[in-house]
Amino acid sequence: MQDERLPVIVGVGQVNDRPTDPLTGLDPVELMAAALRKCETDAGASLIADADFLGVVKQIAFPAIADACAPLATTLGIAPAQVLQSEGPNGDSPVMLLNEAANRIGAGEAKIALICGAEALRTAAARTAAAQGGVKPDQLRDASHRRKLGYAQSYGLVAPVDVYPLYENGLRAKLGQSLEEAQAESGAIWSKFSEVAAANENAWIRKPVSAADVVTPGESNRPIAFPYTKLQVANSAVNQGAGFIVTSVGEARRRGIPAAKWIYVGNGAAAHEDDSWMRRDTYDHSASMDVSILKALELNAVSPSDLDAVELYSCFPCIPKLARRIIDWPLGKPATVFGGLTFGGGPIGNYMSHAVASMVDHLRAAPGTGLLFANGGYATHNHSIVVSSQPIAAASFPKSYDFQAEADAARGAIPGLDKDYAGPATIETFTVFYGRDSQPRSGVVVAHTPAGKRVLAQVPGDDTDTLARLTSAQGTPVGAAGTITRGQDLSRWTFA
Repeated sequence: MQDERLPVIVGVGQVNDRPTDPLTGLDPVELMAAALRKCETDAGASLIADADFLGVVKQIAFPAIADACAPLATTLGIAPAQVLQSEGPNGDSPVMLLNEAANRIGAGEAKIALICGAEALRTAAARTAAAQGGVKPDQLRDASHRRKLGYAQSYGLVAPVDVYPLYENGLRAKLGQSLEEAQAESGAIWSKFSEVAAANENAWIRKPVSAADVVTPGESNRPIAFPYTKLQVANSAVNQGAGFIVTSVGEARRRGIPAAKWIYVGNGAAAHEDDSWMRRDTYDHSASMDVSILKALELNAVSPSDLDAVELYSCFPCIPKLARRIIDWPLGKPATVFGGLTFGGGPIGNYMSHAVASMVDHLRAAPGTGLLFANGGYATHNHSIVVSSQPIAAASFPKSYDFQAEADAARGAIPGLDKDYAGPATIETFTVFYGRDSQPRSGVVVAHTPAGKRVLAQVPGDDTDTLARLTSAQGTPVGAAGTITRGQDLSRWTFA
C-alpha cells in the first residue's frame, strides 16, 4: 500500500474575471475564494471546510489587503490551524507554498492544504483612474516594494522590465548570438507559448502569434526596453485567480477522491541571488537557477530526458532561455503548460499557481512527469519542484528545500560598486528605454572599470549615435570600450 502521507494534488481551479466594466471586477480575496471553490468542485469532495493549512501568495493590486489569509478564511468560513502568506509577491511563491504543503503533509502536520493567489490589477487600475479623473496609475513602478530611490533607480532601473534586458543582452553576448539569432529564439519560444495559451481555456490571451510578430516592433507591439517589445514582457493587466488543494494519499482515499485525479508532489529545491540585482556575479548566468533546477531533478531521481512537460518561468525571454539550457529542453517543444506570462497572463507573484493547475490538467490527460521552475524578483528567487501522475519513488517527506549554500559556493566573485567612478571602462551589459511613441528615451550601460568594479552610466535620449550603436544589429556592444564622465546628477557613457 502507498505511504498514507504521500502528498498529492487532488483539485485545481482557475478564474478569469473579465466584466465589461472593470470597475465591477472581483477583488483578489474574492478571486482566491472563487478559485478554491473550483478546486473543491474539481476534486469532487468536500475539502475546504476541513482544511488545516492555508497558503496565500501576497498580492499588490489592493494594497489595503496587506495579508489576505484572514479575510480569505473569513470569506470561506474556515479557521485553519496553519496559515502562511508568502513574504513578497514573488514569482516563486506558489511553488514554495506547494513545497511547504507537501512537507507538512508528509510530516503529518497537515492533511488538507489550500494554496491560492490572485491579482486584480485591471480592476484596481480602473478604480484608481476613476478616482484620479482618468489618470492611469503605473501599478508596477508604484508598488510599495519598489517605491524607493537609489543608485540604480536614478538611472531608470526600477521595474523588472528595466532590469531583465540586462540579462538578455549579457546572455546574447555570452552565447555569441547575433541580435537576429537571439530575437529568433525569443520569438520561437513565445510563439509556442501563444499556441499553448490558445488551446487553454484558462489563458487570458487566446490568439496564436507568429515568432516574427512577437519580436517585430509595430503599432500594437511597441518596443519597451531593448530588445524587448510588448509581446515579450509579462502581461500584468489581468484579473486572475488560481489555486490547488493538496492532501495526503490517505486523506484523498478517505474522501473518496479517485486516484486518477491524484498528481504526486515530489521534493523541491530553492536558491536565490542577492536581493539587489547590482550584486550579481554576472548577467549571463545564475548559479541559484542552476542549483534549483538540477537539485530538484536529483532529489527525485529524475533526469531531463524523463520530463514529459515543463513550466519554465517566462516573465521575460532571458529566463526560459537560461532554464532550457540547464535541462537541454528543445526549442521546438513548448516550455509551458499554461501559456506564459504574456499570453496565459502575468498576475504578478501568482503565475505559477496557474501553471501548477495547468500541469495537473496536463498530466491527468497525458500521464507522465513534469518540472515546475519558478523565478521571482529581478532574476532573484528560484524554486523548482517535480510532479508526476505516478508516485515518485525517490521523494521523501519532509525534506528541506534550502540549497542556498550550494548556490553560494557555485557563484563567481561579485564586483564591488564604484558609483563615483570616471574614466575608461568596458560595457558589461546595457539596455535602451523607449517611450510610448516608440522612440528611445535614454539608455543605460552597466560597465566594468579597469579595477574590476561595476558602475552605471546613462546615454541621453538626444545622443542618437550612441543609442544607435547600442541597438545595432551588427555585433554586440558588450565588451566595447568607452569613457564614463561624471555629470551633475548622472554619469554619462560615450564609446571610445
